[in-house]
Amino acid sequence: MSLGLVGVVVCGNFSRDDFPSGFSFGASSSAYQTEGAANEDGRTPSIWDTFTHAGYVKGATGDRASDGYHKYKLRIVDLQEDVQLMAETGLDAYRFTISWSRLIPNGRGPINPKGLQYYNNLINELISHGIQPHVALHHFDLPEILEDEYGGWVSRKIIKDFTEYANVCFREFGDRVKHWTTISEANAFSLSGYDWGVTPPRRCSYPYGNCSRGDSTTEAYIAAHHILLSHASAYRLYEKNYKDKQHGFVGITIIAHAFVPLTDSKEDEIATKRANEFFIGWFLHPLTFGDYLPLMKKSAGSKIPAFTVQESESVTGSLNFLGLNYYFAVNIKHIPRTLPPEKRDVKADIGIQLLATKNITSQFEYPITPWYLAEILEYVKQHYYNPLIYIYENGQKTRHNSTLEDWPRIEYLHAHIGTILDSIRNGSNVKGYFTWSFLDCFELIDGYESSYGLYYVDFDDPELRRQPKLSAYWYSHFLKRKGITMDI
Repeated sequence: MSLGLVGVVVCGNFSRDDFPSGFSFGASSSAYQTEGAANEDGRTPSIWDTFTHAGYVKGATGDRASDGYHKYKLRIVDLQEDVQLMAETGLDAYRFTISWSRLIPNGRGPINPKGLQYYNNLINELISHGIQPHVALHHFDLPEILEDEYGGWVSRKIIKDFTEYANVCFREFGDRVKHWTTISEANAFSLSGYDWGVTPPRRCSYPYGNCSRGDSTTEAYIAAHHILLSHASAYRLYEKNYKDKQHGFVGITIIAHAFVPLTDSKEDEIATKRANEFFIGWFLHPLTFGDYLPLMKKSAGSKIPAFTVQESESVTGSLNFLGLNYYFAVNIKHIPRTLPPEKRDVKADIGIQLLATKNITSQFEYPITPWYLAEILEYVKQHYYNPLIYIYENGQKTRHNSTLEDWPRIEYLHAHIGTILDSIRNGSNVKGYFTWSFLDCFELIDGYESSYGLYYVDFDDPELRRQPKLSAYWYSHFLKRKGITMDI
């Protein structure tokens, strides 16, 4: 399955050589969405296992997923396995996530030897092929045992357990892993799981969601607060015990939707400004300045937990880089804040309604709007001292089983990569780009109906064979400097 023989080119006046020396190009995955082997070798359920087995993702589960647990390494003659395919594609780096439930099945305490062996083997396989491992510790998939025991992220008990989990990872893998993300999509996880209830642990309250437990007016703020404190605790641990010897970097990742006023009205324009400040500043403002935005504190009042002086000092400056995930734009409509604070969720506190832009929900492709990514990068540069940034997820959605000739994905990637180059030239400190995703996998909202992968996975095949899509050839040619010049 060589990638060297197909000539795939697109329009544009840039090449890989235009990017700064040391810039990393890669692809991403996550544990629950890719690994499979849900019940093997000592792994215990995560909150995603519970959620999918209750039927909330169109009856699909990640029990098998793309079977990355077994297929990371070449084992069968003539069958190209995943890390080998990454090397053939020309990836500099691969962002994957560790399953806390696989590594430490009880959430705390003894390490699972099989889980430890798997991640050591994966990391070693990547490095042997010249691919940098970028690792996230949490991607929506808290061990169910901790959720059941004390409510997971709504309890301060999570801080100690997460810090010890991070310590295990730093100690066992940090001699080879130099880029650590504590929490992936921290803002999205807080909202979708604890306000809207559309993802696990499915905590929400009427009228903002239909859940059997939770409080949409407070719990997103509480979970986010504990995420920030857990992140800072892990960061400080690394700085104290590992930084001098391992020389790695620790960051956090947020998703950054572009917010666009629904109309030209002054109300929608101001509401859009509020939305940007809330969704980006919710985490970046404390991480930069040690406290929540004045706008958030004014709007949500006492619902937002307060940092102690010691906590503020710990959180301030606790990141070496920021991970940003970007896919599409969302329309913002101003909504008057008529309810008292104790009856408002996050959106009501901001005074907004989120509305899908054209084609977001009705089609299996996102509109290609790279200029909004440029605006986000400029916003972060101007408001938060231009942090070092990795784009850890960016990719085009298509219907699974549609075609291997995924031109919309090529257009999408080309446009966004070019925009990142423009942003770098304008002073943004972006150091890497990772497309979501390397393989077709279990998608957290769509199950197996949609596809983001450079490589097609046949989920009906017992071997789950991988096939390169046209986008895999395109990305490979771009990475190998083979002249991307022809219009599409």
